Amino acid sequence: MADNLPSEFDVIVMGTGLPESIIAAACSRSGQRVLHVDSRSYYGGNWASFSFSGLLSWLKEYQEESDTVTESSWQEHILDNEEAIELNRKDKTIQHVEVFYFASQDSNEDVEEAGALQKNHPSVASANFTEAVSFVCQPTEDDSLNAAGCGVALESNPSSNPESAQEVNDAQVAGEKENHSDDKISKEEISENVPIVEDIAEQPKKNRITYSQIIKEGRRFNIDLVSKLLYSRGLLIDLLIKSNVSRYAEFKNITRILAFREGRVEQVPCSRADVFNSKQLTMVEKRMLMKFLTFCMEYEEHPDKYKGYEEITFSQYLKTQKLTPNLQYFVLHSIAMSSESSSSTTDGLKATKNFLHCLGRYGNTPFLFPLYGQGELPQCFCRMCAVFGGIYCLRHSVQCLVVDKESRKCKAIIDQFGQRIISKHFIVEDSYFSENTCCRVQYRQISRAVLITDRSVLKTDSDQQISILTIPPAEEAGTSAVRVIELCSSTMTCMKGTYLVHLTCTSSKTAREDLEPIVQKLFGPYEEPELEHEEIEKPRILWALYFNMRDSSDISRNCYNDLPSNVYVCSGPDCGLGNDKAVKQAETLFQQICPNEDFCPPPPNPEDIILDGDSLQPEASESSATAEVSSEIPVENTNLGNPEEPCE
Repeated sequence: MADNLPSEFDVIVMGTGLPESIIAAACSRSGQRVLHVDSRSYYGGNWASFSFSGLLSWLKEYQEESDTVTESSWQEHILDNEEAIELNRKDKTIQHVEVFYFASQDSNEDVEEAGALQKNHPSVASANFTEAVSFVCQPTEDDSLNAAGCGVALESNPSSNPESAQEVNDAQVAGEKENHSDDKISKEEISENVPIVEDIAEQPKKNRITYSQIIKEGRRFNIDLVSKLLYSRGLLIDLLIKSNVSRYAEFKNITRILAFREGRVEQVPCSRADVFNSKQLTMVEKRMLMKFLTFCMEYEEHPDKYKGYEEITFSQYLKTQKLTPNLQYFVLHSIAMSSESSSSTTDGLKATKNFLHCLGRYGNTPFLFPLYGQGELPQCFCRMCAVFGGIYCLRHSVQCLVVDKESRKCKAIIDQFGQRIISKHFIVEDSYFSENTCCRVQYRQISRAVLITDRSVLKTDSDQQISILTIPPAEEAGTSAVRVIELCSSTMTCMKGTYLVHLTCTSSKTAREDLEPIVQKLFGPYEEPELEHEEIEKPRILWALYFNMRDSSDISRNCYNDLPSNVYVCSGPDCGLGNDKAVKQAETLFQQICPNEDFCPPPPNPEDIILDGDSLQPEASESSATAEVSSEIPVENTNLGNPEEPCE
C-alpha cells in the first residue's frame, strides 16, 4: 500500500518524464535508495504514449482536473522550525485542446458497434453527428500565449467511451508493453506485421476506415504527446547502449527524408547511393551536392571556407557556395533542418555535419524511432531503476516540500496521505511547482497536432514508410518551421490501413492557428469518392487533435523562487527533434547528486555476481563486464546493435 512506504530514502523523484526516469535509473544503479512517484496514472508525463481510448481518457481526465480543486491539509504536519513549498494540485502544462472527428460512420453495423463500446465504457459523454461537446480551461498568468483558453470540440461523429485511466495503465504498461519490450523481433516476425500493399483508390468501399473501426482497433494506436526521433549517434542512443537499457526497447529506421516545394512533397537524397540514384537531380547537381556534403563532414579543417561568413545566416552562406536553388532548399530545410533566418553559418554547418555523421549507422537515414512510441523510453529507464531497488508509486501526489528554516535545506515531503518521507535529494519536474514558485519564469509553448490519415503524404510502392518532413515558416513574422513525422503501422503506433502524423512547431498562437494552414496544404477532409475508381488527390484526415504544450527547457534555476540547494528541477519536453537536452540535463543533475560516480554503467554480467558465501574466483572487473555487455547486443534492424560503418 502507498501509505506504508518506507519513511526515508536517499533520492525522491517526482515525475516520470524522460529526464527524471534517467536520473532515477542512474541513482538506483549507483546504490542510492530511490522513491519515484507521479501524481498521474501513467508513466511518462508529457513524454507519454497512449492507445486511442487511453488518449480520450487522458482528455477527459484533463477536463475533470481543470474543473476540480482539492483542499490541502499539509499545514498541520509542518513544525515550528520548518516551512513548506506547496506543490501544484493539477497539471497546467497542456492548453488549447481541440479534437475533430472526420471518419464516416454510416452503416447500421457501425452504429451498433459504437453503441456497444459506449455501454462498455460509460465514462465519457457521446456526441451526435451535428452536436459538439466542448470544455474550456483558461490559461494561467505565467503562460506566454494570450488566447482565450482551451476547448475540446467533438465534431461530425459520435465519440466512443474510452477505458478509465487505471485500466489503460494496467493493461498497456504492465501487460502488453512488458511483453513487447522484452521480446526481440526478428526480420521474419517483422515482415508478418507489414500489411499487404493494396490500392485504396480502386477499392474505396472495402478499405474505408470508419470511426468505430478506430475505436475497435484502439489498442493498436500508440499516440505520443511529444514527437521526437533518435539520432543514431545521439546521446540517448549512446546511453541506451552503455547502460544496456536498449534490451527493453526496439527501434525502426526512418526510411525517408521529405521536402515540400512548390505545393508538392518530394523525397530528399541523403546518402551517396541516394544522390546518384536520384531522378530529381541533374548530374551537375549531384556533383555539386556531393562536393558540398563532403566539405561539411570536415568543415573544421577548412576554416578559410567559412570564417568570413560567420556573421550571416546559413541560408545566405549557401547562396555563396555555387549551389542551385534546388540544392540550397534541400540542404537548408531537410538536412540542416534550419530556417532562412534562424541559424548562423556555423550552426548550419554543425547541424549538417551531425546529420551526415549519423547516416549509415543503422540505416540509410540518421534517425530511429522506438516501436510503440516515444513513451517507451521513460518506461525503459524506470525498469532499470526498479531492477536495482527503486520503488514506484503512480497516482501518488505530493502536497509539499518541507524545508528546514535554519539550514535552508529540503528535508522531507508530505504526500497525499499526510505521510512524511525524509530524503537527502529531491528531483522535481517543473510542472509540480506552484505559481508562487514559478512567478518569474517565462515559459515558451509548443504547438502540436496529431492526425490519423488514410494514406501517406507521398505514395510509393511500399505502404510501410516512416517519413520526416520539414516545412519552412511562412513569410509572416513570428512563425516557425513545422516538423512533420509520419508513422506507418509497422511502428506499432497505428492500425493497418492508417498513418499517424505528428506536427510540431514553436508556438506563436494556439496550436490550431499555427498548424491548420500546414494541415490544409498536405491533407484533405475525409470525403467519399463519387466514382468507384476516382483518385483522391490528398490523404484524408480521419481524426485530428490540436493542443499547446509548455516548453520549460533552458530555464535558469535562478528563475524559481527560493529553491533549496538539494532540490533539482527537471524540465519537460522541448521543441527540438532529438533528446540530447534531456540526457544532458539528467547527467548534469546526477553528477551534482553523486559526484565522481559513473553515469548509468551497464549491469554486471550475472555470471560475475558473487553472493555471500560463494567460493568462486575473484570477481571480474567492471571494465570486462562493460565490454561483454556492449559487444553482445543483438544486431537486428530493430535493435540497437553493432552498427555498420558510416557512409562517406
